Amino acid sequence: MFGFKNIENQPIEITEERKKELIEKIAKKIVDMRLTVPAIVFLESMKPLSFIGSQAMIFFEPIFKSVFSFKEYDEIASMLEERENIERLLCEIERIDAEKG
Repeated sequence: MFGFKNIENQPIEITEERKKELIEKIAKKIVDMRLTVPAIVFLESMKPLSFIGSQAMIFFEPIFKSVFSFKEYDEIASMLEERENIERLLCEIERIDAEKG
């Protein structure tokens, strides 16, 4: 498979706990930057193409790495290859936005 790999060319393994941390961190940044609506629209439209979208992250790597560490960036890209993680991210964005009122 074309998934993201670590330095040793092994697939990146992410625990469920780590996925939850990353999703929460991304969602908080999106809500803090007041990008809730554009992010939701973008993520909803990209859900069917989640694998291709994660591959597009290679193109946007310099921008993302200014916000996330190298390891986090690779973990996020790997995690977003799975469609259910996009849904989890959407739910977390909505939850945090609702809490902020």
